[in-house]
Amino acid sequence: MKLLSVIVPCYNEEETVADFYTEFMKNKEFFDKKELDYEIIYIDDGSKDKTVEEIKKLHDMDEKVHMVSFSRNFGKEAAMFAGFEHAKGDYIVTMDVDLQDPPSLLPEMFGYLEEGYDSVATRRVSRKGEPMIRSFFARRFYRLMQKISKTEIVDGARDYRLMTRQMVDAILSMKEYNRFTKGIYGWVGFKTKWIEFQNVERQKGTTKWSFWKLLIYSLEGIMAFSTAPLAIASIIGILFCVLAFCMIVFIIVRTLIFGDPTSGWPSMICILCLVSGVQLFCMGIVGQYLSKAYMEVKKRPIYIAREEL
Repeated sequence: MKLLSVIVPCYNEEETVADFYTEFMKNKEFFDKKELDYEIIYIDDGSKDKTVEEIKKLHDMDEKVHMVSFSRNFGKEAAMFAGFEHAKGDYIVTMDVDLQDPPSLLPEMFGYLEEGYDSVATRRVSRKGEPMIRSFFARRFYRLMQKISKTEIVDGARDYRLMTRQMVDAILSMKEYNRFTKGIYGWVGFKTKWIEFQNVERQKGTTKWSFWKLLIYSLEGIMAFSTAPLAIASIIGILFCVLAFCMIVFIIVRTLIFGDPTSGWPSMICILCLVSGVQLFCMGIVGQYLSKAYMEVKKRPIYIAREEL
């Protein structure tokens, strides 16, 4: 029998762990028909509630339920990487435990794999239920990435993706510490089928993604798969050099022809503040890239497991 590995990252999700299992098992008849076995790998990302206890209850009831519990919160990217490392399946799917990734789509997704695709990815066609500000900036982020990066990152893309063993092995070959999996999917390539579905709101619990966390995550993605910010910093520097040269020529000509002395310290202070601000901004961009390189050179583990089932 072929084996399906289901990777389910969890962080303070004690209310939804059992609900996910119940919803997923509604596909049991489909799995039996396809002679497909399964394993569910819950990745506990350092939860502070009773998430681990709830997973252990499921493990006692079904030996096909496994768990990897982190020593602390390492983030969803680390949780997905841990799931990829522990998955033994011929097919691997990543899903959110909050049921915003409907397990009912799995039969359709398997149908596309049988047609020869290496992965089947999902994207939301609407952002119903999301705050307007978050939706606005999310769309701007995807549009920006499409312009400054050669890696395909689709607007509305979810982490809900069914992949072959070959594609997951390619992802595992990328051991980088600063991970942006949506970009990694596009970078490794492979033949991908996109399917769309309406946004599903979570039924229990609260989202762990604040606006600030999403902003930081988007900056991680930009720096991981584009060097455009460095080019922009260089262009800004060139423009200010040209502007400064033109202003020097203007002041010299005006003084020689009209005898108008240069005066006005307030304007000078404003110009100094502007130029200094631009310099610090450009240095900050370079510093961010340097900090990412610094973290990669350290070779720290992407995660540390405290307990495994």
